[in-house]
Amino acid sequence: MEDNRATLVKGALLLALAGLISKMLSAGYRIPLQNLTGDAGFYIYQEVYPILGMATIFGLYGFPSAVSQITAQQKKRGKSLSLAHFYLPIFSGLALLNGGLCLLLYDHADTLAHWIGDPNLEKIYKYAALVFLLVPFTALLRGVFQGVGNMKPTAFSQMGEQLVRVTIIILAAIAVAYGGKSAYTIGLAGALASIAGSCVALVVLGVYFCKHRPVDRSRSNAIPWTYYLRMLVMFGFVSALNHMVLIVMQLADALTLLPGLLNKGFSLQQAMVEKGVFDRGQPLIQFGSVVGSSFALALVPALSGKRLDDYYAPVERALAMSFYLSAGATLGLVMIFRETNVLLFQTDDGTATLRILAVAIMLSSVAITSASILQSLGYAIRTACLIALAFVSKWLLNLWLVPLWGIMGGAVASVLSLALLSLFVLLVLKRFFPNLRYSRYIRWRAFFAAAGGMVICLFSAEWLGLCIGLSSRLGLLVYVLLTVAIGAAVYILLLLRLGAFSEKELAVLPFSRFLIRLQKGERTRGLYD
Repeated sequence: MEDNRATLVKGALLLALAGLISKMLSAGYRIPLQNLTGDAGFYIYQEVYPILGMATIFGLYGFPSAVSQITAQQKKRGKSLSLAHFYLPIFSGLALLNGGLCLLLYDHADTLAHWIGDPNLEKIYKYAALVFLLVPFTALLRGVFQGVGNMKPTAFSQMGEQLVRVTIIILAAIAVAYGGKSAYTIGLAGALASIAGSCVALVVLGVYFCKHRPVDRSRSNAIPWTYYLRMLVMFGFVSALNHMVLIVMQLADALTLLPGLLNKGFSLQQAMVEKGVFDRGQPLIQFGSVVGSSFALALVPALSGKRLDDYYAPVERALAMSFYLSAGATLGLVMIFRETNVLLFQTDDGTATLRILAVAIMLSSVAITSASILQSLGYAIRTACLIALAFVSKWLLNLWLVPLWGIMGGAVASVLSLALLSLFVLLVLKRFFPNLRYSRYIRWRAFFAAAGGMVICLFSAEWLGLCIGLSSRLGLLVYVLLTVAIGAAVYILLLLRLGAFSEKELAVLPFSRFLIRLQKGERTRGLYD
């Protein structure tokens, strides 16, 4: 029993690590993509990315979660995983659902492209629709392996899929930049890269399937296909939506931002560039929210208990950790955004707008942390409904604000929608935990002192940068790296020394011994000695 539990824990950690690496890759590759294709090319890619991202999440989190539930229930009841009564009906249900999504998008690609205001996107959307055809294969195999407690196939297939996808996209961006290809090539390449990545994932999963053969040839009782379909719809779509906080925001922007800019009076080319400038903020938001939520959620499984009262402390600590990290990242990014914008994206276009959009880092981190806690406690449907509400609010706010203020209106709409989502998710948490006090573990004096110390450092660095007169990207790289390192070090050190964290909280984080020594003011001879 202990061996099985240890295996499950190791598998879960491997899966979490694979997810973190994939998310970092997903945030990072879009920077060279924009550098190579320009803001117009970046706009084209971002118009198709939400659809590709949804297909990826369906194949990685949504439907595998449903299949895993079914698999675990079958094994618990002592029923076999037969081809006729398990694999065939589940695969048929997955094929029906994803084939329907593929057909819907493929048939209405022209309508969608004309509605957005860029008819050239029609072919790209048709290629993107084909990605859904591979979801049944990868989702079924991942779900079965997860259901029997083997997380390695999912983890390795996820990393292989992402590496192939990123490689193809960057090669296509190079072809656009230096090979004279049309900027719309990057959109087609994005769709083809997702198809190729899914094929690689399927090969990895197939190898594991042939090796472990999780199939029983013994006879089993037939289960109504309606049961499988209901489970796939209920758990698949709900679980997927709980992983789509940032993607639904980008989907709303993909559908409404360009039409809003055209209504404001921009030409199509101008609107494309403006949308590309706005999308510069997406990889930074994704990176910041991943850091802010991942470290916070590390506190929950380590500290939670079986009784409801045992959940209060880990939930409050997770929310406090999410606040500390995301608030610091947001404040620091806002202050050095002009230099960061030039360093990463070559110009300072849209800096004011992107500074507003940077607030989404803190809001999305809190929302993702809270939603993940609710989902882990069994309230996935409620959080999925709240995420859907955030999508609707973002859509409506874009329709209102973008024609008035351009991309600045889109940034304000993002912040307001995520603020609404954060508020509602916290209210739902409060409903299930009546005695929950969000600020109980936030040491406000420590936070304001740490934030103030970081602000002073960043202001000093800004003044020094102006005096030096940085002009090259290499100089900016050194400047930004040093500024970020010093600002983050000052912020974290002050939080530690002023007692913002307990030893129990620090113990579950990476480099915990080093952090605890810093907090106590002891000499730090090494990270692990």
